[in-house]
Amino acid sequence: VQLQASGGGLVQAGGSLRLSCAASERTFGMGWFRQTPGKEREFVSGISWSGHTSGVADSVKGRFTISRSNARNTMYLQMNSLKPDDTAVYYCAAARRDVYFTVARSYSYWGQGTQVTVSS
Repeated sequence: VQLQASGGGLVQAGGSLRLSCAASERTFGMGWFRQTPGKEREFVSGISWSGHTSGVADSVKGRFTISRSNARNTMYLQMNSLKPDDTAVYYCAAARRDVYFTVARSYSYWGQGTQVTVSS
């Protein structure tokens, strides 16, 4: 499975971005993580294949929304009310089971990352 993340960019605080993660084939549980220099990859949000089960980190709850289109093999992350602390490289990941995980090592496939920069 190959994953292609896109949609990052530079935005002012309070603005919005929508990230996309296109998969080369059908995937199961998927997730978004982010990473800043010198820190470990941090769970942001995850979703099952059906979309019936999903979760977000407390730090983005109420601001970020995850969704997916299985017809398009694509997962999305709508990010609203962005803050400078949201600045990071965002990665998408896919698991081999139909659950999402909050731990990075549980995912088998990773996209290349897309930079999100939020200015104050």
